[in-house]
Amino acid sequence: MSEVVEQLAELTGYKDRDVMDVTLVMALRDLLNPLCVSIYRAIGSGEDQRWMSRAHMGQGETVPTADSLVGDISHLPPLAQYPARLACLQRRELRESASASEFTCHFPLISEHDGDGVLEVVTRTRITPAEQRTVSAILRVFHNFQGLLDYSERDSLTGLLNRKTFDASFLKLLRQEEVSPGANLAGDRRHDSLPSYWLGVIDIDHFKRVNDNFGHLIGDEVLLLLSRLMRTSFRYHDRLYRFGGEEFVALIRCDATENALLVFERLRQQCEAFAFPQVGQVTLSIGCTRIRALDTPAAAFDRADKAVYHAKHNGRNQVHGFEQLVEAGHLVEEQQKDSDVELF
Repeated sequence: MSEVVEQLAELTGYKDRDVMDVTLVMALRDLLNPLCVSIYRAIGSGEDQRWMSRAHMGQGETVPTADSLVGDISHLPPLAQYPARLACLQRRELRESASASEFTCHFPLISEHDGDGVLEVVTRTRITPAEQRTVSAILRVFHNFQGLLDYSERDSLTGLLNRKTFDASFLKLLRQEEVSPGANLAGDRRHDSLPSYWLGVIDIDHFKRVNDNFGHLIGDEVLLLLSRLMRTSFRYHDRLYRFGGEEFVALIRCDATENALLVFERLRQQCEAFAFPQVGQVTLSIGCTRIRALDTPAAAFDRADKAVYHAKHNGRNQVHGFEQLVEAGHLVEEQQKDSDVELF
C-alpha cells in the first residue's frame, strides 16, 4: 500500500500536463516491473486518425521516449493497425490479450481536451485482478487530477487554454528552441528569429453587435462555435487560447511565412463560410507575427495586436502579418530596449 501511495504522490506532484503521461508511465513501470509500458493517444481527424506514442518505457530503460509533437503524422500507424488497442479505445473498457511469451493489458485513458488514449502494459505473466484494480484506481486519480488542471488552466466556456497559462507556454517554447540544433548561439540573439513559431491574435468583428442584437447567450454560442472551428482548423500540437471577450490567441508552428499566413487565412475563410445559428455570418480580423529569439510574451502579442488593429481599420475580415505590414510601410517597428526586467 505504501508503494501505491508513493506513486500517487509522485503522479500528482507535477502541474505540467506535458509531463503527466511520462510520470504515469514511470510510476507504473516501478509498480509492475513490466516488459514495457506505454501511453498512446489518438490524434488526427476523420478516417485519418493515428496512434501517437506519448510515453514509452521498456524494461531496463531509464528515460521514456515519445513521438515528436510536430511534423508530419503520416508515418504514425493508423488506429486499425492495432485492433486490441483500438477496441479498448472504442469500448472504453479494459482489454486483455496474450501471445506465446507475453500478456498485454490495455486500459482506456479518457480525456476531454488532450485526446482519448490507451495505457498499454506488456508483461511476462498475466496481471492479477488485484493489480488491475490498483492500476485502474491510479488512472482514476490521474483523470481527476487532469480535471483539476483543466479547471485552473482552461476557459470555462470554450475549453481552450486561458490567458494565465499563456506566458508560461510561451516561455517554455522559447526554452525548448534555445537548445534546439537550429538555435543561433553566436552574437546578439535578440534580433535573430525563430522562424518555426508564430503567434496569432484572432478578434471577432462587431462582436458587440451580436450581444446587443441577440443577447449574451447567443454571443456565448458564437464564442463556443468559433472555438470548435479553431480546433478543426489548427493542428493537434498548436496551442489555442481564449484571452477574454471576443479575443483569441494561437501559438502555431510553421516552416515558412507563407504557410503561417495560410493557416490563419484558412480559419478566416472557415468562419466566414459558417452559418452561425440566428446570427448568420461572423467574420474575423487576424494579426500574426513570427516569434523571435529572446522574445517576450508581451512584445510578441503587441506586434500581432498591431496587425489586428490595422485589419480592423482597413475593412475587417482580413489576415495580416506584422512583418509584412512593416515591410510594406504600413507599420513602423519600434526599437526594443534591452532590459533585465520584463513586466507582463
